[in-house]
Amino acid sequence: VDELQNTTGIPVVALSYGATELFDPAVAQSLSLIGEVTGNQERAAEVLALLDAYQADLQSRTESVADADKPTVYLGAQSNRGSHGIESTSGNYSLFNAVNAVNVVDQAGISEYVMLDKEKLLELDPDIIFIDAGGLANVQEDYATNPEYYQALTAFKTANVYLQLPYNYYYTNIDIAIADAYYIGSILYPQQFSDLDIVEKTNEIFTSLLNDTLYDAVAADYYGGFQQLSFE
Repeated sequence: VDELQNTTGIPVVALSYGATELFDPAVAQSLSLIGEVTGNQERAAEVLALLDAYQADLQSRTESVADADKPTVYLGAQSNRGSHGIESTSGNYSLFNAVNAVNVVDQAGISEYVMLDKEKLLELDPDIIFIDAGGLANVQEDYATNPEYYQALTAFKTANVYLQLPYNYYYTNIDIAIADAYYIGSILYPQQFSDLDIVEKTNEIFTSLLNDTLYDAVAADYYGGFQQLSFE
């Protein structure tokens, strides 16, 4: 960054999503810095307050649920510098952390992004699987060639596979990530999220951060949006 600034003679400001993107302190620092540099400190403060409120709401809905009462969960086909198959996943996954989920990748002692061995996924055998829509086509193609593998997974046998909207490819859409966290929470803890309509909540998030109701447009690009998936 310093080299670029010195070479061009133009002020250069470095921003970061931090290590986990969603609710990472680096995001708050970056937003504050944007507000300072552009003269939009008031709006930056409003956005930070919104992020704090969403984080607090997700925590308050889920923090009292005992781990013994939670289904185990796995993220598959996670977008990361491109689209990938079922083995693309993360430990210490920020969306699962936001709703205090029991991530089987964490239980395996993995705390970062990984291409998990497919046999290891069979061993971990989560109750519920979320598929990143950015990689769904990869999973569908793999399922078509090897359905026996997928039907050996409890989540596929019990039709507990769900689609989350992609929010991270080469960059992060914080608004979609928050909406995904609410959707994940609504699937894992139906009682704690029974007051919530996920489409209305997503449009609320879009409106508060981007001043528009964008769920239908985003869902149209990604298989119809939040849904329980069928592979039959």
